Amino acid sequence: MIVVFVVGCFWYINDYYKSDVMMQQYFQDDSIVHMEENDYGLYMDGPGDESALIFYPGAKVEYTAYVPLLCRLAEKGADVFLIKMPCNLAFLGQNRAEDVMRTYEYENWYLGGHSLGGAMAALYAAEHPDDLDGMILLAAYSTKDLHGDDFSVISLYGSEDGVLNMDKIEESRAYMPTNYTEICIEGGNHAQFGNYGIQKGDGIASISGEEQQNQTVEAIYKMIMDDESESSSGTLR
Repeated sequence: MIVVFVVGCFWYINDYYKSDVMMQQYFQDDSIVHMEENDYGLYMDGPGDESALIFYPGAKVEYTAYVPLLCRLAEKGADVFLIKMPCNLAFLGQNRAEDVMRTYEYENWYLGGHSLGGAMAALYAAEHPDDLDGMILLAAYSTKDLHGDDFSVISLYGSEDGVLNMDKIEESRAYMPTNYTEICIEGGNHAQFGNYGIQKGDGIASISGEEQQNQTVEAIYKMIMDDESESSSGTLR
């Protein structure tokens, strides 16, 4: 029985969606985003210096699959920490955001994630409301209260998502703060927030992955810039 269990665990851990990203192109000296590997995963240091996003990957998805999406965000001005989770499972590294925030200094911290990664990020945010300025949910939902006067949440999902439980999205609205934005990307699906191919059970997207990610980056960056503007003007949300 022990042998069967060990074999089963080994199979489960190694059965994951692999990134189709060619990482070499992102480690270019002439890029406006300096990318480096560290103990947490990947640090994307762009032209901005006030705000940073800590990002949890989806379950059983190789973390580098989110580099194209997050590198675009860093290019616009929000630095990113892409977390490498143990066994590609965010529930095994739910508190990794704490280590990052203890090591680096930013005026504004955001936490986000895709699918199960987003759900685990929401659990951490609910338990540490004073450490964060907001969070980003990509095809994900919260099961805990995220209310807060100075806390922002943006939720994005594709209209063709065949994996996300929309009933849970509806239920989670009761946990959201006043500054909550929900966006359905027309033609998008579950997997195209990352670059790891087709996901089992997902719907068929009618827009490209690049378009879905571009819309996602624009929406996230707008939220962060709106927060920075309100913070600098002394406006309370």
